[in-house]
Amino acid sequence: MNLKIDKTLNTCGLLCPEPVMMLHKIMRETNSGELIEVVATDPSTLRDIPKFCLFLGHELVEQQQSEANYIFYIRKA
Repeated sequence: MNLKIDKTLNTCGLLCPEPVMMLHKIMRETNSGELIEVVATDPSTLRDIPKFCLFLGHELVEQQQSEANYIFYIRKA
């Protein structure tokens, strides 16, 4: 998938609730329609980030998992 990423948020090494708190902060600094890439290592982000998007109306464009990281692509509503 060829996505134009506007901002990247690296939350590697951080545990719940820090990745979602940092995502909430960067969302406030992001314009509507921009795409944010979130890279995480905490398995709880697999549950928390999709719920965050659903609750606040942001679009979870894609979600990937590599050997060590969870990667989310979120478009701000």
